[in-house]
Amino acid sequence: MASFAEATAVQSLDSHTYQAQFPDEYCIGNVPHGGFVTSCFLSATALHFSTTLAALHQPHTITLHLTFLRRTIVGPARLTIRDVKLGRRTSTIHLSLTQPDNAEPSVVGYFTQSNLHTEQGISLPTKWALYPPPLPLSSSTRALKNDTDPNWTHHPVSTHLSDFRKAARKTDFYLPRQGQLEPAMADEWICLADGGKFTQTSLGFVADQFPQIVEIYPGTAPAGAQLEGQGSTSRREAGRTMWYPTVLLNSEVKKALPEEGVEWLFVRVRAKKIEKGRMDLEVVVLDEEGELVAVSQHVCLIMGAERNLRRGRGSRM
Repeated sequence: MASFAEATAVQSLDSHTYQAQFPDEYCIGNVPHGGFVTSCFLSATALHFSTTLAALHQPHTITLHLTFLRRTIVGPARLTIRDVKLGRRTSTIHLSLTQPDNAEPSVVGYFTQSNLHTEQGISLPTKWALYPPPLPLSSSTRALKNDTDPNWTHHPVSTHLSDFRKAARKTDFYLPRQGQLEPAMADEWICLADGGKFTQTSLGFVADQFPQIVEIYPGTAPAGAQLEGQGSTSRREAGRTMWYPTVLLNSEVKKALPEEGVEWLFVRVRAKKIEKGRMDLEVVVLDEEGELVAVSQHVCLIMGAERNLRRGRGSRM
């Protein structure tokens, strides 16, 4: 079984074309996980700027915008790059993902590159902090790994969920022992289940790997999360029968992780409004020192799992 780094690696076909492979083990139902796909985009961008555009010395993605036009499928995927604007401080490229049997792109986006190690300019303290404050670690992430932290506990993916959400098996989740601090918000510490390290290209996956707000909402799933043609759905049943495809994903990277990567990251995800089968998500990623690593904004739909399990290639969501 491939590690996360191996699974998201891409191959250069020519100076502006790259190929990825989407394996079944990184799927939600029949559809490759949106965060995994985002990490493949990041891998292609990193390779492009280390080969074709190496002279620019811009190894870090600082912003990305992805629109998911159609569902992706398991198998090979081709990423075609167009250099849009090449500059001394930042450069922007356009990427388009296509797959066999469908000439139309499934995912398109813009990525902006820079060098986080050499950036210069004014810096000001903003006094920004997460509110409410996340629960502290008792000592270090070692207590998390041993599951001895009084505030956080390992939360294995339930068997009834893991068969549908295979990609969720790829991370270990540590959630507040006494439950989340607010109903439409989730805090977590995560690490890769294969023992690997999170790197810059992992941030796409990290920003899309969290407990589903609809399913941790107190009591039963809210009325806005009802399945098509059905009544209110319990959280357990929602986990089996609901799908949350990404329509849009924007991210900004604030900090370069060490080259060797990091084992742990903290993630907070929050919804401002969940209504009529659509929700926004705000994702904040911090490192062990509490420094801001990345922020992300998502637009997601709330659908029945049967929409996911249809076998049509590249079909509409």
